Amino acid sequence: MSKTSPPSWFKVIVILAILWNLMGIINFYFQITITPDQISKLPEAEESLINSTPFWTYIAFAMGVFGGTIGSIGLLMQKAWSRWLLLLSLIGVFVQMNYWLFFTNAVEVYGTNTYIMPTVVILVAYLLFSLCNRGIKKGYIT
Repeated sequence: MSKTSPPSWFKVIVILAILWNLMGIINFYFQITITPDQISKLPEAEESLINSTPFWTYIAFAMGVFGGTIGSIGLLMQKAWSRWLLLLSLIGVFVQMNYWLFFTNAVEVYGTNTYIMPTVVILVAYLLFSLCNRGIKKGYIT
């Protein structure tokens, strides 16, 4: 199959996706570098929530943001290998966000608005993976 040109909006969407994922990396950095002293200054419910977070959720978080960032850079380069990184990102995001929403008391601590960001994060990861698959089928990602 010969390579075709991507739609005109493709580059804009992918650059936004890179920026989105870079913000995720910044959030990841802040979460892994928060000190016990900083945690102790939070309200008790938040402190407890953070202190009870298992290490494997940080691995899922890293999979989500680093897979998403590198996968999005691959999309910008129109490379098919980005599919696997975006799938890794989607899996990491899904695992992390499901743990956060359904296996912690985050909703009790932060309120029902807690559902919004995890839902958006999962949706964006899914849409990026779908965009890659569509590009491969249409021939502008090879």
